[in-house]
Amino acid sequence: MTGLKLYDFDRSGNCYKIRLLLAMLGLYYERIPTDSSVGETQTPEFKRLNPRGQIPVLQDGETLIWDSMAILVYLARRYGDEHWLPTDALGEAHVMQWLAVSENELLYGLARARVALRFNKPFDLEQCHRDAKPGLETLEQHLEDNDWLAADHLTIADIACYPYVALAEEGDVSLAEYPAIRAWLQRVEAEPGWVPMVE
Repeated sequence: MTGLKLYDFDRSGNCYKIRLLLAMLGLYYERIPTDSSVGETQTPEFKRLNPRGQIPVLQDGETLIWDSMAILVYLARRYGDEHWLPTDALGEAHVMQWLAVSENELLYGLARARVALRFNKPFDLEQCHRDAKPGLETLEQHLEDNDWLAADHLTIADIACYPYVALAEEGDVSLAEYPAIRAWLQRVEAEPGWVPMVE
């Protein structure tokens, strides 16, 4: 039993990354629904947890961690093993490369396209689609010759990149021309502990 609490929103891809890793690690946690779409992350109370006013936020006893990448790293180191985040310099660097893709091309492209269509945010959809293409092409090229992104097994690199790629069609981005990506999505979903975004 752990004292983990996760402040999250069930429709957030960044929150889903954390729920997915928690499930795959077999960790019990308390979910605290926090709807960012109606301003619940902008209250003084929430900003004491995260001054940036964003979800997810993980509380582990007295420890508070915000930002999905930071939380993935924390959980991998604290509750996982080298399987999730290698400790050698090159292995860790390979993971960090893909975490950067998740927070750049996939975020500015796929995630924002989805938010524009699903939550009516004022992002330029055509620009989002242009921003997504280099990230998808990078993933496809790598996955043509590799089953996983950063190692010969699942790591937090895959967990970080998976949600917004899996949700690409909600942003009107087709994965039809990316067969290696589609096969990778199926591999992630076949892993023990995988859970859907909304159960």
